[in-house]
Amino acid sequence: MGLLVALIAALCFGASGAFSKPLLDSGWSPAAAVTFRASIGGLVLAPFAAWSLRGRWVTLWRARWRIILMAAIGVAATQLAYFSAIERIPVSTAVLLEYLCPLMLVIYVWIRSRRIPKVVVLVGSVIAVVGLVLVVAPDGHGGLDPVGLLFGGIAAVGCAVYFVVAAKPSEGLPPVAFASAGLVLGGILLGLVGLTRIVPFVVSTNDVTIRGTQLPFWVPLLIVCVFATAIAYATSILSSEILGSRLASFMGLIEVVAAAVYAWVLLGQTLTLPQIGGGVLILIGIGFVRLEKADNVPLEPVPFTTELDVVESQESAATGSIK
Repeated sequence: MGLLVALIAALCFGASGAFSKPLLDSGWSPAAAVTFRASIGGLVLAPFAAWSLRGRWVTLWRARWRIILMAAIGVAATQLAYFSAIERIPVSTAVLLEYLCPLMLVIYVWIRSRRIPKVVVLVGSVIAVVGLVLVVAPDGHGGLDPVGLLFGGIAAVGCAVYFVVAAKPSEGLPPVAFASAGLVLGGILLGLVGLTRIVPFVVSTNDVTIRGTQLPFWVPLLIVCVFATAIAYATSILSSEILGSRLASFMGLIEVVAAAVYAWVLLGQTLTLPQIGGGVLILIGIGFVRLEKADNVPLEPVPFTTELDVVESQESAATGSIK
């Protein structure tokens, strides 16, 4: 179930590039696009979050630091760093840097546990990274702008932090509520950054062109906000709680493959044989990482429990003692 949810998250996240690029081409600035994406995505999830929190609003306060980390780093900082990177270096290079986060998490577990990762994890990491390189830069092209590379590295660190925070025990906070709160707060932080004019903040109402078809700007914007943000973040957080940060981050590599397919279908960009081969290698790498037993991974989350589970457990224990 966790792998299926992670697959849905990756497929939704992968659509962001193909539908965001026409908005940027029509005059939107990256900061404005990211701000609307996070804010509207969070508001779309708000009714579902409110329903899931009925009678348990205190869990929001208990998880306040987790929500703040998600909003500030997982949403605002990572998105701004990534879009700042693609302004200075090729998109393929920026994506390659950002999606080195699974390797960072392998190293993090290594340092934290002081144990060398199992051979299957190391082999899977190498295979997945090779596949990633083939998908995003099959011709070896890449820019070397130091500032762009720095922003790409910051985005990778932010992405790794996102998976670690998302995989932490929920403490009763439903994933949809966590996603909604993090996105809304992240949108507010991004809006404040836009008001300071630290980065350009431009919104355009011009029509956009997708595959030769003229569409109102709000069509791709809604697709990005609902599918590539609201559904993507909610399912990604849920899968991280189930799978743990490391395996969830490797599953996130499927987003790169999905993004290449979306760009091929919607933007007419060529999908080459090396890219197809890279996608296969990514899947093989994920399979190797999945072979490791979850009980040996320090970053694996505790089983998700609800208040009902606790009550049922207590009642079962009491019944057993009476017998």
